[in-house]
Amino acid sequence: MNNQQTFDPTRRGVLRSLIGGSMLLPGIVSQLLAEDTGAPNPADPLAPKQTHFPAKAKRVIFLYMSGGVSHVDSWDPKPKLFADAGKTVPVNEFQGRKGDYNMFLKRPQWEFAPYGQCGTEVSSLFPHMAECVDDLCVIRSMKSDHTNHYEATLGIHTGSFTFARPSIGSWVSYGLGTVNRNLPSFVVIAPQSPYAGGQVWGSDFLPGAHQGTLVVPGPEPVANIQRRAASSRLQEIELGAMAKLNQRHLAARAADPLLTARIKSFETAFGMQAEMPEVFDLSKENDATLKLYGLERGSTKGFAWQCLVARRLAERGVRFVELIDVGSSGNWDAHGDMLTHAPLAKNIDQPIAGLLRDLKQRGMLEDTLVVWTTEFGRTPFNAAAGAAGREHHHWVFSSWLAGAGVKPGITYGESDEYGIDVGQDPVHVHDFHATILHLMGLDHEHLTYRHTGRDYRLTDVHGRVVREILA
Repeated sequence: MNNQQTFDPTRRGVLRSLIGGSMLLPGIVSQLLAEDTGAPNPADPLAPKQTHFPAKAKRVIFLYMSGGVSHVDSWDPKPKLFADAGKTVPVNEFQGRKGDYNMFLKRPQWEFAPYGQCGTEVSSLFPHMAECVDDLCVIRSMKSDHTNHYEATLGIHTGSFTFARPSIGSWVSYGLGTVNRNLPSFVVIAPQSPYAGGQVWGSDFLPGAHQGTLVVPGPEPVANIQRRAASSRLQEIELGAMAKLNQRHLAARAADPLLTARIKSFETAFGMQAEMPEVFDLSKENDATLKLYGLERGSTKGFAWQCLVARRLAERGVRFVELIDVGSSGNWDAHGDMLTHAPLAKNIDQPIAGLLRDLKQRGMLEDTLVVWTTEFGRTPFNAAAGAAGREHHHWVFSSWLAGAGVKPGITYGESDEYGIDVGQDPVHVHDFHATILHLMGLDHEHLTYRHTGRDYRLTDVHGRVVREILA
């Protein structure tokens, strides 16, 4: 007698076959099956959730430049810094050390010019992005709390400058869930590990399902994404056997959230095998699109590849995509020579401009929030008159937003005459985060998680929405 069942290749059929004859994590499986029937399931950490109020943005593409981009050489023109270069200025802190210092003002390395109908001034470091200023809201009054890379990187990602906390991408995933269960809700594309490493995309005390999935540009962006079983039927049998073992293991370790999250990740991984390879397959992108990003056909490296894959992830329902341009070395940390900014700028300039134009022509910029930032700026001064580089500077720096719900073609806030400190309308990292969450329909004061007897949030006990930049 042949008891072999007919193979049902549908998502629902695969799930049921995984259960067959076992006790396959009934809670997890019921969640996934509930999605297919449309039944509500509040226990599912990745189920789509209602926003606190109508959202302007459906998704975020977060562009992070590692190492500290010089604001006075890029987005913040300072004519007086050009004029007074070589003169001394008193400051009461240098590289985190308090004291009385006389520092030499350093001339910016690149010239500034107005662009677009709005006339926003941008330096020649970013000629392609400069042509997109009519879509940008440039914030010239950003503030951070720390002058070290590790702490500042942690702060711009998690709102905490001292302890590991959930990343902003994890908070967005926790607050909104996902609309595509075959892809992670939060993806990070990075060629190398940044300062603070995996804490940059970690979920910390939030459920592990909200941790970012790392994609590394190259021939195998996600390890082991290709099915290794000879057929889908064989893989189905293997997964069923593994599920039984997982259930026994979990039963002996009840209420272990890390273990549950790990098993949950197997579910996501199964879906990713079906959809993620198609995301990375750029063969159907036309030549005009590749040219827009400055991407050579067949290439799987560089920021151009990262930007185009980010667009493909965004249009497939991924809530939060972060792109990190370089790692914890060979980055924007230009202590020795500001000219090291030039090749780094060339790597990102055309791809980011191409991403903005591509999103706009597809109608996606209307509901996609694009964020460009770095962990801090660089000093407008230095200890030596002839210094070629600049040091860390968290007192003021520049970032920009574009797309959903943001006023286009404006600048907000000012640094002082030399770009040393905020002159007007400060925007702290907590304010920056509160504004991003607001555009996603989330109230930063009410997006909380109970942990060790306290309600935590991305903005800690601070932050205000910068309503002046909202459309």
